[in-house]
Amino acid sequence: MTDLDRFDRELLNLVQEDSGQTAESLAAQVALSPSAIQRRLRRMREEGVIAREVAVVDAAKVGRPTFFIASLQLEQERPEHLNQLGAWLQAQPAVQQAFYVTGQADFVLVLTAPDTASYEAFMSRMMIEHPNIKRYTTSVALNVVKRGLAIPVPPAPAV
Repeated sequence: MTDLDRFDRELLNLVQEDSGQTAESLAAQVALSPSAIQRRLRRMREEGVIAREVAVVDAAKVGRPTFFIASLQLEQERPEHLNQLGAWLQAQPAVQQAFYVTGQADFVLVLTAPDTASYEAFMSRMMIEHPNIKRYTTSVALNVVKRGLAIPVPPAPAV
């Protein structure tokens, strides 16, 4: 684990809220110079603390207004099946998030699609290409209450 000081932690929370902020804007909020902000952000990117920076797009405005939560149950949880399915899910643009989980389901997916017919076509293709999937259940999101990937970064422990 990377050692994160108070400034790093503050920066991480700020850039998770809006990664488009300038170094000058961040410097005013964290009380460091813009060059110090840039150095810290570069270091955290190089160390993998900041894995990537993305834009959050309004799904409805780009024609993908419907979110689906699918739970997959596999016939067998052999490593080769898990790896193959995991790689396939990573390559699918419709899959927003995929979790290998404990419990009755083996995977839980969050997907977006233009409509239920498109979702059903996607799931049919997945079932054909991955016969190790025993069954799936689907919940349709009626409303998106919160959508994000921010990880809360607590303040540095007091010394």
